[in-house]
Formats: sequence, structure tokens, C-alpha cells
Amino acid sequence: MYKQFARHVHEIVGQISGRFGTPSSVPVHFLDQSLDSNTLCALYTVADVALITSVMDGMNLVSYEFVACQASKKGVLSEFVGAAQSLGAGAILVNSWNITDVASSILYALNMPSEKREKRHNHNFMHVITRTCQKWAETFLSELDDTVVEAPLRTKQIPPQLQTELVVDHYRCSSKRMFILGFNETLTKPVNADGMADQVKETELNLHPELEQPLKRLCDDPTSTVVIISGSERCVLIKNFEDYNVWLAAEHSVFIRTTDKNWSQNLTNNILTDWIASMKHVFEYFTTRTPWSYCELRETSVVWSYKYSDFEFRRRQAKDLLNHLRTGRISNASVDIVQGEQSVEVRVNGVSKGVGIHGILGQVIRDKDIKAPIDYVLCVSHFLPKDEDIYMLLGIPATTAAPTPSSLGSPVDEQSPNRSEEETKSRRPFSYSFR
Repeated sequence: MYKQFARHVHEIVGQISGRFGTPSSVPVHFLDQSLDSNTLCALYTVADVALITSVMDGMNLVSYEFVACQASKKGVLSEFVGAAQSLGAGAILVNSWNITDVASSILYALNMPSEKREKRHNHNFMHVITRTCQKWAETFLSELDDTVVEAPLRTKQIPPQLQTELVVDHYRCSSKRMFILGFNETLTKPVNADGMADQVKETELNLHPELEQPLKRLCDDPTSTVVIISGSERCVLIKNFEDYNVWLAAEHSVFIRTTDKNWSQNLTNNILTDWIASMKHVFEYFTTRTPWSYCELRETSVVWSYKYSDFEFRRRQAKDLLNHLRTGRISNASVDIVQGEQSVEVRVNGVSKGVGIHGILGQVIRDKDIKAPIDYVLCVSHFLPKDEDIYMLLGIPATTAAPTPSSLGSPVDEQSPNRSEEETKSRRPFSYSFR
């Protein structure tokens, strides 16, 4: 098969040279032979573009050798090559099965402006000269040690299944209800698992169409108060819930919008955001070097999401970013560094959904003039670990889905010393969490 393939390549080269060649020049110099390292490095150095079109490959050292021998050239790299995960930020990634895509990428690489060419090359060159065998060995051993230490922390507790019938029964018996709902991955449309193909589109959060009418009816119920709490910006929540009679809490409840469509700042402390500009450059750097990741710049936080990137590569990049954040200048700033399953976030210190919900509850009680206790609370969410303190406020362990007595109630609903224990229990509201 190899000989047959080689013969076919020779025929194509001959056809191209016969059609486009002249007595003084040959369009294709085809070397079907082994080359010594000096000759190979010389060819790498004079080449304008390196075209690597493997359809199934592992490390592919050719791409690394080409970058090491170059001063400021460019390369076109198959997205199926293992090196595409580490050198993809500087190379032009193509689908090697798509002939039109490969041809247009070659033309783009040859005509690329020098400034952009230098920037791309510098990314890859720094990666090649700093990721040495010694560095790899040190990193491997270090991560091996970390795995032993972090193993107990990575053990996830799976909450029990939600007792749907019990939740519905208590809902029907209640008169003052509160629903605390997350947004992303709770009310949003499911994203395509192959999000890499349409990365920009997939980063837009939109309310699931099947939830629009049920949520509308729930918000219009006078006995129910709906609070949607999210880490997203205000504009994202406004876009999805502008016409809903709902309380909105943006950026982990730093900003609150009442049902009257008025926004206010929930936290009374001065919020310092002068660190965001410097963080933007750091996060953009890791976005550039990590294919299919993206960065979100918000008013009080910066988020780097890598859920579409290669698992192993994004894990290493996230660890590098966390090390940089914890040892760099930002380590002295008044911020919190929060690592999620598929993201790294830097936010204003002391901000969490649990802290923010205190202010929200106070405003809800005042605005709705609630005298009787809230006797039903349902919390449905996909929160980061730092934000699970919201369950502590509700009196619910973070891993439970069963109903538990809640501490939410009207300020005038203090327990009378003459009230029996049974009567107290019958008056206490119930809360549910579903993660």
C-alpha cells in the first residue's frame, strides 16, 4: 500500500511540474528520501510555510522542529495532530480532509502580515523552548504528588434523587413560596457536545424554549416569588428575562433587579475593580494559547472557560493559570480565585450567591410587604463550590435534595416561648435544593 501511495504522489508531482514548470524553475521539489539533521534543519530554516496534514497522529515532532528552526515564519497544522493542542495558538489549524480549506490556509499563511506572523510565531517558539524534557519530567512528578493529595478532594458526593411527589405536595399546601433558580446549565438551552465547531455561538446563553411558558406562569403567580441568580452580566439576564415578573441577581448577586425593572447594587461595601484591566491580559494570553477556550470580561469578575478544549491540555493550562494567579501581583489584590469544573474565575473578594441572597431576601420582604413566613423554598441550580453557601442559608446541606426545615421567614415570625415544639415544627417552612 505504501509503494502504491508513493507512486501516486510521484505521478501528481510530475503532473504539476509538467504543467507549471519552466526550464529555469520547478514548482515542486519532492524529496522522497532520508535527510540528515543538518540538512533537515536547513530546509526548516529557509521554508516559508510548514504544511502538516496528518489525519491521525500523536505528538508529531516535525511541527516542534520547524518552530525551533524558524526566526519568524508560519505553519499550517492539521487539527488531527496531537501538537495542535499545544501549538494551535500560533499555527493555522485546518481539516486535512477538506482540500479547499487546506488550499486557502496555505494562501493565507503565505500572505500573512508580518506583525501577525511574528505574534503567532512567538507564542509557539516560547512554548517549544520552555517545554523541555526536563520540564516535562518535573511537571509529571509534581502532578503525581498533587494527585495523591487532591484525590480525596476530587471525590464527588452525589445527592439523592429529588423526591418529586413530596415537593409537589408541600407546594400545594403552601401559601408563600420562593423559587431560587440558577441560569447557566439550569434554565439554558443544552449546547452541542461538539461546541468547538461553533464556539462563539455556543457561548451565548439563552433561555430554553420549553421553559418560557412554565416560567412565565410561575412568575405571574401572586403567591410565588422567583429569583434568578447568575454569574452572568446584567445585559445577559435582561436579554432573556426582560418581560418576566422576576427578580434578577447578576454577577453572583452583586447587582439586583426588582420586578419593577430597577437595578441596584446589592453589596454595600465599595467594590474595587481596578485589577480587572491587568487580569484581562492574563486571561487573553491563556485563551490564545488554549484552542477553543474563551474569556468573559464582566463588571466585577473575569472568567476563562475551557469546556470545549482538549481535556488533558486544558487541565494543564488551568493549573498554570492558577499558579500564575496565586503567585503573581494579583495575589495581593482583594479578589477571590474560584476554580470550577470547566472554568477559572477571578471575582471581587467576598462575593458569593450565599452572601448576596441575604440582601435579596431583605428587599423581597420589604417590597412585597410580607408578614407571614415564607413556607416553601425551592432552589434549583448548578452552582460553583464557592457559591454553595447559599444552601447553608436555606438550612440545607450542599449535597441533599430532600426537604429540610428552612430558616426563612418574616421578621415578625419569631417563635413564641409559649409555643409547643409540635406547633413550631408545623409552622416552619420547608426548603428543597436540586443540583
